[in-house]
Amino acid sequence: MTARVGDPVADLVGLLDLENLDTDLFRGTQPPSGRDRVYGGQVAAQALIASQRTVDPDFTVHSLHSYFLLPGDYAVPTIFDVERIRDGRSFATRRVMARQHGRPIYYQTVNFQRAEDGFEHQDAMPDVPAPGAGMDLVDLMRLAGSPDADLLATDWGAIEAGWIGNSQHGLEPDPSRPSLARMWLRLKSGLPDDPRLHEAAFTFLSDVSLLGASLAAHRVSPSKVMMASLDHTIWFHRPFRADEWWLYDQWSPSAHGGRGLSIGRVFTQAGLLVATVAQEGLIRPRRD
Repeated sequence: MTARVGDPVADLVGLLDLENLDTDLFRGTQPPSGRDRVYGGQVAAQALIASQRTVDPDFTVHSLHSYFLLPGDYAVPTIFDVERIRDGRSFATRRVMARQHGRPIYYQTVNFQRAEDGFEHQDAMPDVPAPGAGMDLVDLMRLAGSPDADLLATDWGAIEAGWIGNSQHGLEPDPSRPSLARMWLRLKSGLPDDPRLHEAAFTFLSDVSLLGASLAAHRVSPSKVMMASLDHTIWFHRPFRADEWWLYDQWSPSAHGGRGLSIGRVFTQAGLLVATVAQEGLIRPRRD
């Protein structure tokens, strides 16, 4: 992906360094962008950072659930208001409201857990080509006629993505899962070692292409579809680095009523299942 001038990873780290305005109240800046609405992964990542700032360092995020209410505006900062729902011995819960122009644009509920031992099992990682074999995601979007491809190349300048294939191209047909997509993703090198920053950076990346999996069963150009995220959920299973390659194994179990549901399993190159992501969004055919 083509990066903006400068160091895009440093720009992302700066974007996630929220200003503390008051107790449990934070302000997030905006990057330069030509898009008409803020990238949803940015708002989700900044909201997670806000919640992390209010919990004891011994607690690690294990899940977040969120709703996108209104499009974000790049022209103004975003205010994040954190509510402390619970502080227990094993778990802590926070609710974050993001607002602009005096109106809520996004809500996030985050649950944290103190580390403990327990049962272990996981799904097996699919057999896929190595990361270098994938096609650049923005180049693919340009070929597909996406009107946002060039602008997203700037917004996603810190991201490396290698598209492997979907149900229409590159993947073996699976009658039990008719809408599949797979790609390799990572943040470009240079991210500090802070685990909380890696969790937020992954949240930023997790919104990349996920809704697109709900169109993998349909031969339709993205330019003919109005797409917008409605909600976004992440379960963090195990620690990992966002700047090392991970597989985004995506599928859509259902599309109906102008909405598509997509689910993604996240595996490290070593085959460790580290997160599961779910998102439902608007996939409405454009009408002239």
